Amino acid sequence: MNMKSKTAKKRPKLLVRLLTFVVTLALIVGAVFLVAHYQDLNFDSIKRYFTYHALERNDSGQADSFTYNSGATESFAALDGDLLLCSDHGIQLYSQSGTAYVDMQLTLKTPLASSNGKTGIVYDSDTAVLYAFRDREEVFSLSMETDSSIVTASVSSGGYVCAITEAGGYKSALKVYNPQGSAILQLSLSSRFIADAMVSPDSQQVAVLTMGVTGNSFESNVSIYPLSGNSMETPQPVSEFSLGNAVVLSMRWDDGGIWTLGDDNLTLTSPDGATLATCSYENQYLKEYTLDGDGFSALLIGKYRAGSKATLTVLSSSGDVSELAVNEQVLSISSSKRYLAVLTADRLDIYTQDLKLYHTLEGTQGAKQAMMQPDGSVMLIGTSTARLYLPS
Repeated sequence: MNMKSKTAKKRPKLLVRLLTFVVTLALIVGAVFLVAHYQDLNFDSIKRYFTYHALERNDSGQADSFTYNSGATESFAALDGDLLLCSDHGIQLYSQSGTAYVDMQLTLKTPLASSNGKTGIVYDSDTAVLYAFRDREEVFSLSMETDSSIVTASVSSGGYVCAITEAGGYKSALKVYNPQGSAILQLSLSSRFIADAMVSPDSQQVAVLTMGVTGNSFESNVSIYPLSGNSMETPQPVSEFSLGNAVVLSMRWDDGGIWTLGDDNLTLTSPDGATLATCSYENQYLKEYTLDGDGFSALLIGKYRAGSKATLTVLSSSGDVSELAVNEQVLSISSSKRYLAVLTADRLDIYTQDLKLYHTLEGTQGAKQAMMQPDGSVMLIGTSTARLYLPS
């Protein structure tokens, strides 16, 4: 009896150990598979299914279009899955199905919209006003000093806003605002122009792009200022570096570093000035660009200013360059997270960051602009209507 009881007790323990080993092995193999094939797995397709399962759409994956308040001057931005737009008539924020969460009737002369993460901004350079939106509502507004104008403005992934203005007695001035709309840094320069500024992803520093003459030569510089301490009085940079004589058209700061788009090159630089990646397009024409990808930026460059022949070039934060020949007239390109949308007159192509084709839509119903969304969906914008496209 005793011997049988001991044998019976050992068997369950052995089975439990064997089962534990099998489950552990399966988890390890599954984890290795996920790491090795992460880019090939379509998790966003599953996310889109649950997010938009109630949204009616046709066989091609396009939802019903909705009408927006168009104007003579228009600007659009993708904001956390929604569409933020502005025109000379005002500001609207629409959901994917066309529900209007914001509808502000305003008179704006030269409005521009931009977004980053969950925050979007609209500013009018002529009337010197700026509006910030988050969670489908206005979170704050700014009205600059009398007789000033907004040169440019940006918003970081953390919701910090940089506003560059023309100021009396100075060539330009910069104010940085926290996500609640309070000014936390002020910088005024009399010797150089402030061309752009962007707060770091961790919200601890701000990169300030200045242009001016050093000696007898034109030079662009980037200065890094801390956002802690008493930044409202004579802030001092913690590091500076030169971009040479490049005329910088756009700048963005993400987790990979500081992207600067010059007149003949695209460069990724660390905050201490080390070049991490670069792509030159000297003696070619820059037709379109987007710096909004997650760890990559994309350019559409061509040998001639006119014509449809061009090269779609993607520069990754690791320094890899991918290229794709394009033989059609491109209306717009847009990027978000790992996706890149390329819109032509009758087709929409969605690529991953390494220029692998993710999905194609034939027939875009007169769309003139594509706004890439983080989950792989695309907002297609027409003359006065917009609609969401969901890859199957």
